[in-house]
Amino acid sequence: MTKKLHHQNGQEPAFAEARPTSDPTKFKQPHLSDNQLYKLINSGVQPVPEPAHTDAIDLITIWGQSRGREEESRIEKAGKIIFHMVGDTGSTHGPKHQNEVADKLVLDFDDPESDRPSFLFHAGDVVYSFGEGKYYYDQFYEQYRDYPAPITAIPGNHDGLIYKGDLGLDGKPAKSLAAFLRNFVANAPVPTDEAGGLVRTAMTQPGVYFCLDAPYVTIIGLYSNVLEDPGVISSQGGKISVLNDDQLIFLQKHLTRLKDLKDTSRAVIIAVHHPPYAYSDSGHAGSPLMLADIDKSCAEASFWPHAIISGHAHNYQRFTRTKDNRDTPFIVCGNSGHNAQLLSKTKTIRTPMNVSDEVTFENYDDKNYGYLRLICDGKTLRIEYHDSNPDQKSESDAVTVNLKDYTMIAN
Repeated sequence: MTKKLHHQNGQEPAFAEARPTSDPTKFKQPHLSDNQLYKLINSGVQPVPEPAHTDAIDLITIWGQSRGREEESRIEKAGKIIFHMVGDTGSTHGPKHQNEVADKLVLDFDDPESDRPSFLFHAGDVVYSFGEGKYYYDQFYEQYRDYPAPITAIPGNHDGLIYKGDLGLDGKPAKSLAAFLRNFVANAPVPTDEAGGLVRTAMTQPGVYFCLDAPYVTIIGLYSNVLEDPGVISSQGGKISVLNDDQLIFLQKHLTRLKDLKDTSRAVIIAVHHPPYAYSDSGHAGSPLMLADIDKSCAEASFWPHAIISGHAHNYQRFTRTKDNRDTPFIVCGNSGHNAQLLSKTKTIRTPMNVSDEVTFENYDDKNYGYLRLICDGKTLRIEYHDSNPDQKSESDAVTVNLKDYTMIAN
């Protein structure tokens, strides 16, 4: 089932400012050093807020009634959908690199109508260092003030981190994900205090994990909690007492639903902040137990995604897993504004590199900032990585998957 949300009081979502504005050169709310606060972090995973529902949402939910129908018609006429994905956008040092990526994203809307993006899906770490509401204006709203489409998101670990002594808007001890919930899991698309007078309204996702059904593509977004490493999406067989297995039930529900649709023209993507695979010298390793949870859910549903996309590691990395005659790209895009981190400070990495009999590390970018541009046309899923160079429209890396047989297509 796909759920269309009828917004309260007929309120329709709003996105970009009426007129383009100049990039900020500094933050309105200076980001103080958090070195001491990191010593006060509430260690361990945090409970996951229960979603309002677990049905899929659609473009009408995120665009609003009239514009959602118009967007679906435009996509149908074009015979494809194009959208963006980013990760780790919030900067603690100033707006420069955030601006570079956001400005390049906005330039994509100058393309012909058939090539215009439909939305942006954020793979987490929207706001550093502890997801505080006071930093949302500088690290999110002003950054995307000219982005003329909806932005959906799953939280990253920094969005949910809390520390001892951290206070919420009510002056009481802060709760994990409180600001994220206000700005992305709202009951209606209303302006929030964090937006600081900018027109973008809160997103109306049903939860911090959710499923988005759009024409030609379904994205299943999971929340991998607050640990630096590894990512966690379950109780891991009862070992983590504060978590349940609701996300696994949710994941299997939608994988089974998609299998029953028998729609070979639909690309299926799993998005989760912590990457299942990552080059470990970067300081952000892969999460094998989380991957085992995902694999088990896929096996039980007898249905597999065409790609798994993450953030967390502050660079771009692309892996291919070849298993049971399926080529699955595992992509990390965690360099969309916060930081660009070298894979290794002591050596240059040569790719392709065999990680195991099944997994190959194909390509990377650890010096630039960038984002993903994805195209689904009913036959293929193409995932392009673009760096933030405004003078270059060509992708820096790309992979294309045949939707029907899960094989890679030469670019």
